[in-house]
Amino acid sequence: MMLDFMRNKVVNVAHLDSETLGVHGVLDDSIYSLEIDFKVNISDLVCSSVVGRWLRWTTPQCPQALDFLAEANGFSLAEGIDSTIHKTIGRRACRHFANLFIECAYAVREAVKMLRWQDAAKSEPGLSLKEFLERDPAVESPIPDPVEGSEVVKKSSSQAAKPSVGVVSTENEVRKAVDGFIIDLHMHTSPASPCASDSADAMIEEAKRIGLDGVCFSDHNYVWSAEAIKALREKHDFLVLRINEIVTEQGDVLVFGFYEDVQGIIRLADLKKRVEAVGGFIVAAHPFRGFLTFGADDVGLTSEKAMAREMFKWVDGVETLNGKVTATENGLAHNVAEGLGIPATGGSDAHDISTVGTYATSFSKPINNEVELLAALKEGKCHPVTYR
Repeated sequence: MMLDFMRNKVVNVAHLDSETLGVHGVLDDSIYSLEIDFKVNISDLVCSSVVGRWLRWTTPQCPQALDFLAEANGFSLAEGIDSTIHKTIGRRACRHFANLFIECAYAVREAVKMLRWQDAAKSEPGLSLKEFLERDPAVESPIPDPVEGSEVVKKSSSQAAKPSVGVVSTENEVRKAVDGFIIDLHMHTSPASPCASDSADAMIEEAKRIGLDGVCFSDHNYVWSAEAIKALREKHDFLVLRINEIVTEQGDVLVFGFYEDVQGIIRLADLKKRVEAVGGFIVAAHPFRGFLTFGADDVGLTSEKAMAREMFKWVDGVETLNGKVTATENGLAHNVAEGLGIPATGGSDAHDISTVGTYATSFSKPINNEVELLAALKEGKCHPVTYR
């Protein structure tokens, strides 16, 4: 059975009265479906009455996001708000709600431009929108961007404050319970991955704080330079390694020891040839994400049928613990790796600091560089662990 992927994002802005806009946003794809509604004051773009709804989700944590959406009440949706949305809604609630909220904020600003143009055109018949914007560029940002000392910045900074580097809190002190050399093999950083909301520095600091031994940056179709990784490693005195998450027609894969800049979607069989030529290693990333949206019984996907998938002819390992999928999907990945007798890995798939280290990979001996990481994977001297 082949499931196609689709994504729809729709935002509607209604002019409720002379002072208020009503906003309705919908994000719907093959995996997630959610909605958000709120009101906005036209004069200052401050939003209120924020309400979200989940229609379809994959993890038990998803519905908990609704409790945190109220923190968006009082936000001004002027230009410059995106970072604050990522740091509050994205971290404390859900990055899907954050992305939808940012899309709504953009639509609100566009709607306000149209309203101001319409008001100006009443006294200047024939005035085009282009002429209006060129004459009054300030309309691009109806009120100043948030500045230090404003209510929005104060709220954001207190919620997103990062603990001191090297301090391990009681709730995250899990290092003693996990044996081996622990590396989070799957995480994303901003701006290298457009879907991520925290910088490389912030991700590293959080990894150090919770006691990880190292991290791998696996940004989407993005090749970190050896020089940039070396600089981060020296700056933080911490093991930072680079890999690449590449999109194939069979699904996403994590590629180790291969540093070509592959863009777009590539055939997995072709990628395998190129990776094999340089002695690299391919891991199937979250191979069943979204496949079990309707349940394994509904799609008739047994472990035996899963192992027969075309993807597993071309990969060297399987990610069996991924922080962005359900326990059932991780369980099926585990059965496949075990049934095929190939290495299994774990990674948080973190896009911000809140989930760094959720899952990771334990190695039997210390890893000092990418050559040693590659060798350990090929020898199978590793196993996935629940870390945080």
